[in-house]
Amino acid sequence: MIVTPVLVIFMIVVFILLFLFLNTVDRRKWLTALISLILTPLVYFYVFYPFVNIISNYHHQKYFNSEAWTEKPALRYEMIDQTLDSDTLIGLSKSNVEEMLGKYEWLSWDDGKKDYDDNKWNYGLGIEPGAFNKQKECVELQFENDKLIKLSTYQEEITFEKEDE
Repeated sequence: MIVTPVLVIFMIVVFILLFLFLNTVDRRKWLTALISLILTPLVYFYVFYPFVNIISNYHHQKYFNSEAWTEKPALRYEMIDQTLDSDTLIGLSKSNVEEMLGKYEWLSWDDGKKDYDDNKWNYGLGIEPGAFNKQKECVELQFENDKLIKLSTYQEEITFEKEDE
């Protein structure tokens, strides 16, 4: 376990809250402090920490990896931030992008042409973890003259298909 300032501050907060709560049960300060000291790690790791993980949408960031992109599409959201920041794909041709990312999952609709736009490829990035997350992450790749010029992320509402009975 790595001891960080945030961990220490949260542990102190949990200790103080436990001490104040237990002080209402028993007025002996030495006993309340001892029980609070013993219970603090348990309450922190089995109550506080899981609760924070449920309500937060923190996720690990990974470097872009073509093999992981194609094999684990539900975890693409972990790679997209680094890919956007580093311009890993900018300037590549459609064939190179298709080789790295696989065939596009869907094309964007162009209202002017009333047809799908072959220069706007879309990929699903998966669903970021979090208790209140109701949207899935997606990325749109825009091509001009057979070269990738822009990547932009967006979110879509999660929908489920009904099964016919």
